[in-house]
Amino acid sequence: MPFSDMYGLDKQVNVLQGAMKSDRVPHAYLFHGIQGVGKKTTAKTLAKALNCVENNADSCDRCPSCLKIERGSHPDIVFIEPEGIFIKIDKIRELQDQIKFRPFEGRKRVYVITDADRMNDASANALLKTLEEPKPSNVLILTTPRIHKLPQTIISRCQKIRFNPVRSETIASFFTDRLSTDEEMALAIASSAGGSIGRALEISKESFFDFKNDLIKTFSTASSMPMNVFFLADIFGKDRDSALQKLNIFSEWNRDMLVYREMRDVNKLIHRDIADATKKLSGKMAGTDILENIKTIRDAYDAIDRNANRQLILESMAFRLKGLS
Repeated sequence: MPFSDMYGLDKQVNVLQGAMKSDRVPHAYLFHGIQGVGKKTTAKTLAKALNCVENNADSCDRCPSCLKIERGSHPDIVFIEPEGIFIKIDKIRELQDQIKFRPFEGRKRVYVITDADRMNDASANALLKTLEEPKPSNVLILTTPRIHKLPQTIISRCQKIRFNPVRSETIASFFTDRLSTDEEMALAIASSAGGSIGRALEISKESFFDFKNDLIKTFSTASSMPMNVFFLADIFGKDRDSALQKLNIFSEWNRDMLVYREMRDVNKLIHRDIADATKKLSGKMAGTDILENIKTIRDAYDAIDRNANRQLILESMAFRLKGLS
């Protein structure tokens, strides 16, 4: 995807293209902002633009270099990602070995370290040495949704670019213009996305709408069906990333119930597509219970994010929830 096709990232694209046009690309960038807002996509497009044969300061997505990067077969473009919980030091050492040499075929060798906050102390210290001794033919791009977890010594040696949440109107336009989504559905998806186009694409899948319906059914029948405690744990699914996405939705829905209790304004809700259920259930729960539920859900999210046993965490969460157990 070229920079010209990106939605809601005009400010970030202008900074990157300005640096390329003036030939002042720094040796290291730090892209930070919420999950799914376009950091990794922007990093890939920057790697293409720095090596594109046809374009200046953008990718053409047609030349051999752009096509290789898109396929993941370009020898000078390397993506480093966490394996399990951490980014292993072996990956950073491989980077250090390769960075000593000139690029094989491109103008710039680009390393993209995604979720860079997941480097352990050894990996972070190894990367710091590389950042202190930059090579002109190499560009490092670190991405993270949790910049506060990175050592200040690394942050200070990168040019920081913040990726703010994308406006709901922009996300809705993306769905109507690019995916020919019905306008009402596009608005419902956008309002639930929390400013993240990546998240919007995930929740637009049928399984996420089914999940919302299952949540409503579970809570609506909690008093007459005690076994809903076990059912709730099952509806989050067996995939870790999907479970985390659904926990986010669950937390936001409790937030919506609290907001409606206090403000009685449907327009303030994140998940307006299930507003009727939100209004009904918010009247049956005390505000303190809803607040406690939000904390319980966030604790479960953090535990699963750290690779704790998913099923045990979800069952424990369900037993602690007010209005269900």
